[in-house]
Amino acid sequence: MKLEQFEMERFQSTWENLVRFNLAESGVHPVPLADLISYPKDRDDFLDLRLGYSQANGTPELRQSIAALYPGAAETNLLATTGTAEANFLATWVLTEPGDEVIVMVPNYQQIWGLVRSFGGEAKPLNLVEELNWAPDLDALDHMVSTKTKLICICNPNNPTGAVLTEEEMNRIVATAGRVGAWVLADEVYRGAERDRQMTPSFWGRYDKLIVTCGLSKAYGLPGLRIGWMLSSPAFIERAWAYHDYTTIGPTPMSDLLARIALRPEKRDWLLERTRSILNANFPIIREWIDSHGGTFSLIEPRAGAIAYLRYDLDIASGDLVERLRREKSVLICSGEHFLMKNYLRIGFGEKPEYLRSGLDLISSFVAGLK
Repeated sequence: MKLEQFEMERFQSTWENLVRFNLAESGVHPVPLADLISYPKDRDDFLDLRLGYSQANGTPELRQSIAALYPGAAETNLLATTGTAEANFLATWVLTEPGDEVIVMVPNYQQIWGLVRSFGGEAKPLNLVEELNWAPDLDALDHMVSTKTKLICICNPNNPTGAVLTEEEMNRIVATAGRVGAWVLADEVYRGAERDRQMTPSFWGRYDKLIVTCGLSKAYGLPGLRIGWMLSSPAFIERAWAYHDYTTIGPTPMSDLLARIALRPEKRDWLLERTRSILNANFPIIREWIDSHGGTFSLIEPRAGAIAYLRYDLDIASGDLVERLRREKSVLICSGEHFLMKNYLRIGFGEKPEYLRSGLDLISSFVAGLK
């Protein structure tokens, strides 16, 4: 097996801590530890923690806290992972054999796309249609599936467009999968980061051959915890846990404890409201910035997530644009080429307003120099 380079992750991890303004992130500015462990007992428990190995699949308390978010789920339906990325990796690794067809929503976070190809499968795009507000072409999906289709991969809410599927679309996807016996993998890591504060429905409970992945990085503003999870049937969770033994083994005891604190109902409500408040305060900033450029940029407004996926009208490839912007202005954003698309840019708007405005001003000065 030869893994493809994950271009976007390599680009971000190389430069995100070296630029003045990082607008490549897809989440809100992270929660300070002091705000998360605000009660004296929580601080005492954290400082008294022994730094040994934690429960490899997540402590029962953590898995019970996660299961409570999904009607009918139990701790046996859960595997705690190192971020949602590991959950996606494990699910793809367990299921993909050479020659399998895997249908992947595009544009999308390209992790699964690269993994499928590296594992010897064939990745086939399920295109989101800009003219339909980034809804998927489900007629194309109906014609695309076959007896070779092992897996259909969805990201809902979507990265990078911020689009959210309707329940009718969700049900149609699982019905199409059921027709050929395919699995559905639903990455729901942006669930809870809705600008209208209406929680996105989960795929959970709609299908028997289903894997839901999620975590605390995006909607919760806690990427440094590196806590994610996989939700599926107990039999599939057992299979995935065996693969997990070959990767990170398990979460740290610090992350497990802090995740349990974050998932208490009152703290969870506070975290999600914090995220939604940031999105609603910051989106007008980027909307005004786009409008100020007189048609150079266009946007289908995201319903969820701290990301704006812009089409642009400039005579420069997006990969060259983001590289020159980084080099000349010390601003980092993502290229549409990272999502298999040309003439698009992904700009994160989840940082503090003054930081966001300063980064956008530098992008403006760069664009002015291109004309």
